[in-house]
Amino acid sequence: MIDPPLWSKERLDEDLHKAIAVFRKERLEEPLEDYLEAFDQYQGHVEEFLETTVDLSELDSQALAVLTDPNLLETFRYFAAPPLSEDDLQVLAEAPTLAKGQLRKNPDHVKRLVETVRAVLDRRRFAWVVEGREPTEAERGAAVMASAALLAARRVETKRRTTGKKQQEASVKQALVEVGLKEVRRRPIPNVTLGPAAGEFCGESLLGLAKADAKPDKGRLADIVLRLWDHRLMPIECKVSNSELNSVKRLNNDAAVKAGTWKRDFGVHQVVPTVVLSGVYGLYNLLDAQERGLTIFWAHDLRPLTDFLTRTKP
Repeated sequence: MIDPPLWSKERLDEDLHKAIAVFRKERLEEPLEDYLEAFDQYQGHVEEFLETTVDLSELDSQALAVLTDPNLLETFRYFAAPPLSEDDLQVLAEAPTLAKGQLRKNPDHVKRLVETVRAVLDRRRFAWVVEGREPTEAERGAAVMASAALLAARRVETKRRTTGKKQQEASVKQALVEVGLKEVRRRPIPNVTLGPAAGEFCGESLLGLAKADAKPDKGRLADIVLRLWDHRLMPIECKVSNSELNSVKRLNNDAAVKAGTWKRDFGVHQVVPTVVLSGVYGLYNLLDAQERGLTIFWAHDLRPLTDFLTRTKP
């Protein structure tokens, strides 16, 4: 069987600099309109929230109305300092769900949710609430602008990550098709025999199970799973990172960990754990991931990936 490529430190460093150059170009060309559109949208939500609750003075009486409106609930979570995710809010408030129907049936949950955000309310943005008075026009305007900017920035960041990953997956799939692989339906793959046939691939699939009755584990999901023409499975993870620090989580603590799990589950000669990267990474982290059994390719140049695939043909 053909061994997957093992890159030298110099080659990894060269590709890393190319990936960073592509990342910089994309960020500099990113449209400002995305942020401005999100800002205008969230400015409206914040103003609606303050009007509905009379600048938070009638929050208790309007709590159900704002918590059952998705836009106002999201806005409310960002009134905290720092903002709370939905999961954090549920845990801190001991509220098992944020579903509208359940909140209407459980006023105690509504009360705890409000009290939780109120306890961590941003005292800089909403000083008048802490001081028990009405806001000045300037204070209210500043709170609206700051909250809208915070929400808009987070929206753009989330869209950036999601869009980048989807684009990367699409380009990888296109490259697979161009070298003769066929896409088939996704499916759970608890063992080698249930994966795609030789020369086929599928989208995001659960690869391997810790035990027969195990529940689906996101830690074992592969973005793409293909079977090489020599019948080995090749799970591919698509990773986009915007910093060296972020790369540790996405590459070393995620993709490299999965690589070790799959090799242990299926055997080192039956699976070729692979990652396609774009963005910013630490050279040391790349070397570490490769030493832990992860085969590395780059989104800006998929030819080494397709060359390896072609070489596995009989």
